[in-house]
Amino acid sequence: MIPQSFIQDLLARIDIVDVIERYLTLKKSGANYFARCPFHGEKSASFSVSPSKQFYHCFGCGAHGTAIGFLIAHNGLSFVEAVRELAHNAGMQVPDDGRDTRRQDDSHERLIAIMTTAAKFYREALEHSPEATAYLQRRGLSADIAARFGIGFAPDGQALQRVFPNYQDKLLTTAGMVIDNDQGRRYDRFRHRIMFPIHDRRGRIIAFGGRILDSGEPKYLNSPETPLFEKGRELYGLFLAQKAIREAGFVLVVEGYMDVVALAQFGLENAVATLGTATTPHHVQALLRQTDRIVFCFDGDAAGRHAAWRALENALEALRDDVTLSFLFLPPEHDPDTFIREKGIDALREAAAHATPLARFLLDSIAQDCDTASAEGRARLVHDAKPLITRIPAAAAILRLQLVKSIAGMSHLTQGEVEHAFGIAPADARPRATTPPGNAARPDQRRPPARRPPPSTVSTLLRLVLQHPALAARLPIGLIPDDSAEGRALIAIIDLIDLGEQPGGLGALIERFRDAPHGDTLARVGVELIDNEFDPAVIEALFEDTLLALQIDAVTQEFDKTRAELGTPLSSDAQLRLGARVRELQAEKEDLRRKRSTLATLTKPSDL
Repeated sequence: MIPQSFIQDLLARIDIVDVIERYLTLKKSGANYFARCPFHGEKSASFSVSPSKQFYHCFGCGAHGTAIGFLIAHNGLSFVEAVRELAHNAGMQVPDDGRDTRRQDDSHERLIAIMTTAAKFYREALEHSPEATAYLQRRGLSADIAARFGIGFAPDGQALQRVFPNYQDKLLTTAGMVIDNDQGRRYDRFRHRIMFPIHDRRGRIIAFGGRILDSGEPKYLNSPETPLFEKGRELYGLFLAQKAIREAGFVLVVEGYMDVVALAQFGLENAVATLGTATTPHHVQALLRQTDRIVFCFDGDAAGRHAAWRALENALEALRDDVTLSFLFLPPEHDPDTFIREKGIDALREAAAHATPLARFLLDSIAQDCDTASAEGRARLVHDAKPLITRIPAAAAILRLQLVKSIAGMSHLTQGEVEHAFGIAPADARPRATTPPGNAARPDQRRPPARRPPPSTVSTLLRLVLQHPALAARLPIGLIPDDSAEGRALIAIIDLIDLGEQPGGLGALIERFRDAPHGDTLARVGVELIDNEFDPAVIEALFEDTLLALQIDAVTQEFDKTRAELGTPLSSDAQLRLGARVRELQAEKEDLRRKRSTLATLTKPSDL
């Protein structure tokens, strides 16, 4: 493991603006820098980088983090890889605290080397296989497109022995390239197959997909799950398609390797494929970092619609009101390969542009098995819709509201009745002013919109500390309540200081608590501060005022508790003692309030 002290020193030495500027064109605006977000498709620059906080945040998709987090998200690095890359650029040597991280990293790199060597062997084998070359030609693939995707051929037998002299190396099994049978005999996993290398976000080969040349089974064979490869997280062709996806403004998700390659052959390069599994939430989230529009393309038969429904179910938690997910069902006689060959690329693009939106597909699918002419059928409609609608997150609240209204109309219920059946809060839960029966409320009697409640004392303190970390050393830990995420984060920061650590800035604190709940809390509060920092002129007065408010809260709690005890049966001595304590607390509270009033002229109401 990398020592935490080194990570803090590293973040203190580097500048997040310099790191991100290697990948994005940043433009300064005020105290921050802005760019178009690399994690989702957008036309405006909503990606903000704060040099003072060493923190980035996208106001469009919510992505945020430190320089380390950016390299992890943008380049697909592991945490250790990101730290090492930043350290190398800063001229720093990454230390080791004695654990086996280095050994694990060496093993990881050796696995990557195995996959790279195997891919090169398969490409060379394709050149010497007339049978495999003829197959690709029959499928209409050019040599250029085969080279671009690194397509190769796995010969029969123990062919990998030619490039791996130590054929018994355990890492060959770990990488999924060989299999040991029950008799202890080792053989190649992929034999007599067209080979499609699968890349990670950095373009490294982490797995393979193999298509058999003849009519044997299975038709397609993927690498097994390995330390490099988790098929529920990876998408075939994504590394090569990233630029085309951004340029086209959408991604087309198909079902097979050959579909992706054939579409690219005809000029549609923004397609990716799942790897022999249903579309997962991880797939959807990865694609939404590239674009705000996903079009799932399936065959129009029952199997295709079943696969589309599974994709819909797995996409619900990732929905946002600023993204579009659609479903394109091809004619039964076509797959993407045959469709584009017969109809052309423009026809496929046109079909994708008019694909069925997710909301329409959802409503049509649940309604087709319900007889909405009967009460029972309408009840089933609401029943079947509930587990789907309730999974849609707050980020897609408007879409969820529209679905609720549609279901209400289809079921002959009101919107409120459907929301009650679903157990979700109504769209407008604000209390309404009552008016006498028979009298309509006049415009001047309508209640104004509720104001956002002011931040709590603890929340204000945390925001102050994140803007000026040195203030943390002056916080009395005994007064910080631990009944909120902000309070627990403050206590953790104070504990760091007690252990002799320097809190650093926002970015350093987020990395310090990367694996703890405090990291999310600090990031959330940091986002609030990006465009809403405290005026430096009132920081000290505001800090003192907030500390006084914290003390008043503590005294008030003890005052209320002590006065409550006076209302219980007590001895005369106890009553005298508690009565005296109540008067002391009342005097202390009044004294603290007088001190706050002297600071009131130095702080603005909006700062509190």
